[in-house]
Amino acid sequence: MVVELAESHPGFADPVYRARRNAIAELAVNYRRGTPIPAAEYTGAEHEVWAAVTRELKVKHAAYATAEYLEGAARLGLPATRIPQLEEVSELLEPLTGFRYLPAAGLVPLREFYGVLAEGFFHSTQYIRHHSVPFYTPEPDVVHEVIGHANALANSRYAALYRLAGQAARRVETEEALEFVSKVFWFTLEFGVMREGGELKAYGAGILSSYGEIEEFRGMDIRELDLAAMGSMEYDITKYQDVLFRAESLQHLEDVVGGFWDTCDDDSIAKLIAVGV
Repeated sequence: MVVELAESHPGFADPVYRARRNAIAELAVNYRRGTPIPAAEYTGAEHEVWAAVTRELKVKHAAYATAEYLEGAARLGLPATRIPQLEEVSELLEPLTGFRYLPAAGLVPLREFYGVLAEGFFHSTQYIRHHSVPFYTPEPDVVHEVIGHANALANSRYAALYRLAGQAARRVETEEALEFVSKVFWFTLEFGVMREGGELKAYGAGILSSYGEIEEFRGMDIRELDLAAMGSMEYDITKYQDVLFRAESLQHLEDVVGGFWDTCDDDSIAKLIAVGV
């Protein structure tokens, strides 16, 4: 398999990195669910990237992450000095909340990516960002997929929300409704913020895995949770998210967003889309 990289990608002109990306993607292409996830052979430089990002994010998480995310991270106990294999992450995570990882070669179709959440599976890439820019990646890598998502998935209340999102994706039939479900996920479990102890904290994996964005999110346009707005808003995945939606508590998030995912169907989403237009 050949992974296409944009000319602006830090690894575009690095033939060794490109060959490794192709080999790692091939592991996912040939994977069959129910078998152990093949191990990716990481280099010393790649392990150093993981160690550097983990070290810096740990400090930022102490200041900016919600208590439940920190609790999940403490329970999961990811290695700090080396990249964990996805099979290893699954073995740590499954006893806590029942979730396991599935390897992905790249972007996964929406219905497949969200649908398997209902079964307790999470699709993840296995490659890591280019070593020349350890604190930047133009695409979701294993830092985002594991540090961002696995720590949240190790908390039972967040894990329950992921499952509800998966159930909603399985329930809706139209592509329009599915996209609405995915956008609500984007503005919550990817880029959600929450009021906690009088401060604004982050619980979204996209923020909590981004060395730069985690320092900037409090200065963005922060709005109240609004299903119609979240499900209808366009966003640019290549830039910091300049509009964020704030939950007043985890209970508030569970009531509003969890309640939506638990009951939504094509008709109810069509009505929300009409409001959001």
